[in-house]
Amino acid sequence: MPPPSTTPPNQGKPRIADPLGAVVHGAPATARDAAGAPTRLAPVVRDRDDACPGALRLHTADDGRLARLRLPGGILTNRQVSALAAAAERYGDGHLGITSRGNAELRGIGDTCGTGLAELLRHTALLPSERHERIRNIVASPLAGLDGRGHGTLHPWLRELDTLLCAQEWTPALSGRFLFALDDGRGDVAGLGADVTLLAQAEGRAVVRVGASTVGVAAADAPRAALEAARAFLATAAAAGTGAWRVRELPPGHEVALARTLADAGIPAEPAPVPDAHATAPEPGTAAAPDGTYAVIVAPVLGRVTSTQLRALAGPGGEVRITPWRGFVLPGFDERAAREKLRRLHDAGFITTPGAPWAGVGACTGRPGCAKALADVRRDALPGPGGLPVYWSGCERRCGHPHGDWVDVTATPDGHYTVAVRGAGKRQVPLEDGELAIAVAAARGAAAPDTARTQATGTGTGTGTTTR
Repeated sequence: MPPPSTTPPNQGKPRIADPLGAVVHGAPATARDAAGAPTRLAPVVRDRDDACPGALRLHTADDGRLARLRLPGGILTNRQVSALAAAAERYGDGHLGITSRGNAELRGIGDTCGTGLAELLRHTALLPSERHERIRNIVASPLAGLDGRGHGTLHPWLRELDTLLCAQEWTPALSGRFLFALDDGRGDVAGLGADVTLLAQAEGRAVVRVGASTVGVAAADAPRAALEAARAFLATAAAAGTGAWRVRELPPGHEVALARTLADAGIPAEPAPVPDAHATAPEPGTAAAPDGTYAVIVAPVLGRVTSTQLRALAGPGGEVRITPWRGFVLPGFDERAAREKLRRLHDAGFITTPGAPWAGVGACTGRPGCAKALADVRRDALPGPGGLPVYWSGCERRCGHPHGDWVDVTATPDGHYTVAVRGAGKRQVPLEDGELAIAVAAARGAAAPDTARTQATGTGTGTGTTTR
């Protein structure tokens, strides 16, 4: 196999970028729809191919090369978890980063390590197709089949959709950012703004959502319906001629004709109401299933785990699920074993309770790994109480930020930070010099502890002003 591509880091970047990630001509696209996805205020125009990194096409960053590994549904076997730990030690910086799509990233990869990494992934079934590996973007309800909610397991849908994607000649034309969401009916991942969403329903039915179009199909037809919807998107995007990578980037008048697409494919469909959607992370702790088994739920601090922490996740269920909220779900425990596992993972440095200081706190890579970052956000990020998640961004791209309502802490070129609440309750947060931690705590809906005042001024970057 030839060495992975050394695509320049700026290839595939759009001409004009909105601060929250949508690319537009002349107007920011920051409004959100009911599912938390940005709505279009102006047509998106892209004039380059998508250069989203993958397992084979590595991105060159300031801290070495970066590989992004697509993990459909975030599901790994214990053997695959061990393989990723070995890959982090052998080829990367000893850590694994978790993305907001339940995928994994290896950073600090040496210039000559790409081929060895690809071989390791291939031998552990983490690279089933070299041509399709970047388009296997599938998130799934992480507690499906484990807590008695929803409509059962999503494993059959995951396996079938992934197989269908990897079997088609045309699917590599999808952007590496095109996202499928498989929801067990509880509405959690349906709120993540996916391009194609499947929601399980009662009595063997499913809802398919693409943009503003929603139809009902038989559950057995759902994966094939998702594939046909993706095919229709590509045709619609080609007709629009704007280079759209995502459904929400299609210009007005070029919506995907979902009902007609499924009819042409011989998939019976009927009108369906827009389902309830709310991006909700499972809380750290344990979850009981009707069969008496328990799942353990934990999260790493700032979304990164060491290879040692990664190996500590293996459990009796033989499976580790990575969530789109950068957490882990470990099924298959009895009650006593679940409590003991949670204790051991707490000792290993994981977040194990909803009220833990680092719960709900996230950050992008920041300096020194990212050339575009204006601050070392992982150093500056502060723990603390609060209801809303908070995300620290090194620049206005805000890579990996949460969906729904969240607190946005963004570095500015003058060495300060701005604080704002994003989502339905969007507002700026007044900020006084030296009071960053207090402002963040207030935005999250909690009073800052006295220690936060010391933390806010201890890094040299704990001041800021709000944008006007």
